[in-house]
Amino acid sequence: MTSRTSVGALLVASLLTGHAASEAQTGPAPTTSRLPPDVLALACAPRADTMAPETPLRVTGGQDTIVRSTYHPGDLITINAGSEHGIQVGDEYYTRRTERTRQAAKGTSNAVRTSGWIRIYAVDDEMSLATITHACDVIEVNDRLEPFALPTPLVFALDQRKPERDNYGHVMTGADHRTTFAKGDFLILDRGTTQGVTPGSQFVIYRNKEADGNFLFDLGEAVAVAVTADAATLQVIVSRGAIQTGDLVAIRK
Repeated sequence: MTSRTSVGALLVASLLTGHAASEAQTGPAPTTSRLPPDVLALACAPRADTMAPETPLRVTGGQDTIVRSTYHPGDLITINAGSEHGIQVGDEYYTRRTERTRQAAKGTSNAVRTSGWIRIYAVDDEMSLATITHACDVIEVNDRLEPFALPTPLVFALDQRKPERDNYGHVMTGADHRTTFAKGDFLILDRGTTQGVTPGSQFVIYRNKEADGNFLFDLGEAVAVAVTADAATLQVIVSRGAIQTGDLVAIRK
């Protein structure tokens, strides 16, 4: 019986017939993304993740003479599933990985980094090759695959309804374990659909200076761009000062 490794090697060789052996390990030349900047920003934005993913699809490596753990456009990467799992040439997937935080260890949300998205280039029964369409960051071995769909930027006007002040959420984290944010940045909120948050929900962000006789300081405004059951990704649309992990967040209802 042919081993999985040899099947993968035969797959590459057969699909790249006519190229020199040294060239057979290289995917098509990467192209520049022509997507609008706001669409790219949303596609690469961090996501909230409150539990470990169960999806078995992941990046397992690349077609190289050395063992590598990171990849970028121009590389051919291997996926741990093939035609027997429904994978087809041309399928596209996000590549994502969970960035665990100290807050997550206490039962709150992790940030999920979107490292990029890929297109299936060749398929075997149990393995596939993919090219990297766009890299938000380096793509790593064990990055998980999720169905790809480009986001649609929200069109909204700043809401003037009063913020709900009896049930504050909190700024949690961002990509790369960020703890400070400004206009245009994305952050994770510890509120989701369970608490009435939907895509397009608007928020006011406050700082509690913990000084007697002081009001909360109005730091800025944000809008929900992606929502899970108990967490959401917000984009800061107004910033009157540096927003930090732990700041209070009130939904406008």
